[in-house]
Amino acid sequence: MFTIEHDFDATVVTLVDEGAAPLGEDVIVQAFEECVTITQFDSRLDRDVVVTFSMSQLRDLRAALNLPEGVYRLRQVE
Repeated sequence: MFTIEHDFDATVVTLVDEGAAPLGEDVIVQAFEECVTITQFDSRLDRDVVVTFSMSQLRDLRAALNLPEGVYRLRQVE
């Protein structure tokens, strides 16, 4: 299950794990104009952990999900 909310400066997607136990903590994705953050509570650390992607890192991740193993560099189309 997931939810989508549009805030003033970001779109927020929350991913809820509904599979078989043990379940993972909710994942919160916030898309801003200049970056995307992913937040998840880490019970071992007893705090939220945040990862920030620049827009170019996010573009690379999107491409990587559809490519075989290897090393790549995306070129910008002019």
